[in-house]
Amino acid sequence: MYALIDGNNFYVSCERVFRPDLNGRPVVVLSNNDGCAISRSNEAKALGIRMGAPWYQIRPMAQSHGLVALSANFALYGDMSDRMMSLLAAWGPRQEVYSIDECFVDLTGMPGELTQHGHHLREQLLQWLGIPCGIGIGPTKTLAKLANVIAKTAELQPGRYPAHLAQVCHLGALSQEALRDILAATEVGDVWGVGRRLSAQLGSCGIHSALDLAQLDPAAVRRRWSVVLERTVRELQGVASIELEESGSGKRQIAVTRSFGQPVTALSDLEEAVTVFASRAAEKLRRQHGAAAQVLTYIRTSPFRQAAQYSHSSVVPLQRPSADTAAIVRAALAGLRAVYRPGFSYAKAGVLLLDLQASSVQQAEFGFDADVPVHPQGGRLGKVLDRLNRRYGQDTVFLASAGLGGARRVWSMKQEHRSPRYTTCWKELPVAHA
Repeated sequence: MYALIDGNNFYVSCERVFRPDLNGRPVVVLSNNDGCAISRSNEAKALGIRMGAPWYQIRPMAQSHGLVALSANFALYGDMSDRMMSLLAAWGPRQEVYSIDECFVDLTGMPGELTQHGHHLREQLLQWLGIPCGIGIGPTKTLAKLANVIAKTAELQPGRYPAHLAQVCHLGALSQEALRDILAATEVGDVWGVGRRLSAQLGSCGIHSALDLAQLDPAAVRRRWSVVLERTVRELQGVASIELEESGSGKRQIAVTRSFGQPVTALSDLEEAVTVFASRAAEKLRRQHGAAAQVLTYIRTSPFRQAAQYSHSSVVPLQRPSADTAAIVRAALAGLRAVYRPGFSYAKAGVLLLDLQASSVQQAEFGFDADVPVHPQGGRLGKVLDRLNRRYGQDTVFLASAGLGGARRVWSMKQEHRSPRYTTCWKELPVAHA
């Protein structure tokens, strides 16, 4: 039996933990450079604000409806996610962190009634972290994911599903007749892995509900569509076909990309940005005890501006798989210089670490590329950087090619409405007044 736990309106919920005055008010969290809404409170959804709505379009609602807009505070959200996942890890023998706000937990061997356990866990998360969540439980990952959708829908849209399925929905506890009724009331597009295009294809074949999909012959589905949809059908039928991926397995690639706060033309400014992005990527790589064999760097102009367009990328192989910040930054800058062309206004850049693998004992311990000449203390540099920046705040120590402009760099993102980093920055800790 699996459980899928998903934080409700996660970014907004994280903000409300430290800003209780936002409870009951329409709130949106904006994307990088305050571009569009990427998280919405239920009150904001009730105003008709859709996911991805541009800020300039919904800005008037700040005056007319009291809409509160906040810049994305990913340091806060990442830390709150780590706390949430640590609590959830104790709920079962295995855990798969699926995204920043949701994870699967294997409930094998858990004694007692699982629905009751789910409500207890939900209350614990709300009390300890202040994060409301929906919990779906089912004999397969697909059914657990679907149960999560039902749990949230039953809470927000009374009458669509039975009230007892709100907040915590355990599909495995339903009778076959009750389960059929639930699947029949669920649109096929609500099934995990069935996107908009596939939903339209299925609809044209008369498959409109989750029950319609579950009643198909898996072998015929494989022949007509794909092995992926075949696994989905089997999972809806209660046959576990999608394995739990352990959270410690690490990512297959690491990407750090950002849009700039304003157009960038100078190579020197792009070098600063790429240095910062490559340093962040190397830090993430060391965190999962990995090493990268290749570094991809890309730059592009904005497709939304009436100007000459240019987009290019370059992959630079490392002499040997490495997690050393200096080696990765050197490769990223070499890639940047290979693709940079003067005369363009660049809007975005990114660094991707490719061909990831578990680091060797030497690399895991010292974090550097043994084939590249380094300073005598260079082997420990990566870990020293990580410790100092964790202790005293991000960018306490950094490579000189990142520049000294700090938040005033030409390429820095717009974050006009960012809340304090309450849990990760000493200078921004919340203050209690008597």
